[in-house]
Amino acid sequence: MTIQSSIDQEQERRFLAVEKRDSSADGQFIYAVRTTGIYCRPSCPSRTANRSNLVFFADGAQARKAGFRPCQRCAPDAVSARSERSAIIERACRQIETELEASDLAALAQASGFSPAYFHRLFKAATGMTPKTYVTACRARRIRAELADGDSSVTTAIYAAGYNSSSRFYEKADKMLGMQPKAFKNGGENTDIHFAVGQCSLGSILVGRSSVGICTITLGDDPEQLVHDLERRFPNARLTGGDEDFEKLVAQVIGFVEAPGIGLDLPLDIRGTAFQQRVWQALQAIPAGETASYAQIAARMGLPKSTRAVAGACAANAIAVAIPCHRVVRSDGSLSGYRWGVERKRELLAREAST
Repeated sequence: MTIQSSIDQEQERRFLAVEKRDSSADGQFIYAVRTTGIYCRPSCPSRTANRSNLVFFADGAQARKAGFRPCQRCAPDAVSARSERSAIIERACRQIETELEASDLAALAQASGFSPAYFHRLFKAATGMTPKTYVTACRARRIRAELADGDSSVTTAIYAAGYNSSSRFYEKADKMLGMQPKAFKNGGENTDIHFAVGQCSLGSILVGRSSVGICTITLGDDPEQLVHDLERRFPNARLTGGDEDFEKLVAQVIGFVEAPGIGLDLPLDIRGTAFQQRVWQALQAIPAGETASYAQIAARMGLPKSTRAVAGACAANAIAVAIPCHRVVRSDGSLSGYRWGVERKRELLAREAST
């Protein structure tokens, strides 16, 4: 996919948003009409102008600088209802992250001023997670941080993460950490991770699987370096070469990398902070053959000021292609850095565009 085609795709997306009066696009851009000299938000109910008369801006300030004036009907410079809701959800997320032990749906809904049922729907629409799932993800992040601290015991980590009993945590430990907490604290001690290194058209590929699912897919030029990277992530785990059945799984992953548009129907062991998991879920929602900018991902999550944090989450992704961070580009459509090399990113996008 060329830079120009990415720009054209973004332009078309904006045209469609204006024609549909899509309120979900409010806050992502402003459009102005050359014949009237007025700028509006995408959801403006005014009669839609011809495409040839539309021009797009990032915000009202840019539109005013270009000589346009705000629409009195949709008040594009006022805070939209969607922006207000996004701010409420963002405050709820911060509350969850700082008050894990008191983060129940009723309390969060009461603080937001909404009913529990409406708050639940609003939260899931904005973040891609239910409040309960978000609490679990935040606790997982806190657990990982506490266990990585050599001065914290497993019990201390459990209570610091908001659990009022160790039994509740141990019921979910394997799914949350991919291993028992003591093993996680000791760098994967007594944990089995099967892996194999193969070759594909993009170079060397390493696939690793825990008891939960695929925990890593990495690409590179040097197969030994890929193995060393895995050893650094899990210094005390039992890293075992895959058997014949595992080789079949690796072949399936390689087939997916060669044709990424087909999808990968395998369980993933996704490990990351609550924010990273939200970003990675948003990446998985980008259809094959399409791209999105870091700013668009942040806006879709209801966190338009988190562009840099989104870029950081993309860089932290350890499951190449299956979590498609290669589909994220700069706002102008150009390719930014990619953990496994920009040329590999370009090739993956080209493959998806041709299917």
